[in-house]
Amino acid sequence: MSIISISETFPFKEWTPLNDTIMGGMSDASCSSTPDGLLVKGCLVEENGGFVSCRSRILFKPIDLSMYEGIQIEIDAEGQTLKFAVNCNDSFLHASSLFFDRIRWVAEVKTKKSGTTRINIPFHNFQPTFRSEPLSYNPKFRTDAINQLQLLYSKFGMPGKQNNTFMPGPFRILLRSLNVYN
Repeated sequence: MSIISISETFPFKEWTPLNDTIMGGMSDASCSSTPDGLLVKGCLVEENGGFVSCRSRILFKPIDLSMYEGIQIEIDAEGQTLKFAVNCNDSFLHASSLFFDRIRWVAEVKTKKSGTTRINIPFHNFQPTFRSEPLSYNPKFRTDAINQLQLLYSKFGMPGKQNNTFMPGPFRILLRSLNVYN
């Protein structure tokens, strides 16, 4: 298996939080680049929302990852089930990248209770979603036009489902590495 870092394309120092406060929720998370990786920490509040996230900047020149099988991450998340999301440039003049509400492809990330979890997420495991809901049609996942990545901790699991490991309150997540593999 060949593993290649994509941390230079999506540098952790450029990731920013996006939390349920955009919908009236009260959760709070910050993300910062550390020598160990991307540190995401804060407090999750279930009422009126129930999610926190950190996302990379939007690449206006998307990258082509079609020659790889998927994304590999190493993460410390104390047994929580998270979601990893990918956005693709799927519209004329990148218009969908300019808005919060757009289709994302998500995959579930189950972590160990202690230590670092290394997980390979094959591209075929990513499911299209809009605001945590499944779509009634199946858009094409453009692995040749990836322009943003996002890590989410939410009461919502895969599209249309709940996250059974969700626990409101303080949390700490460390995304140690971000790679592609084939």
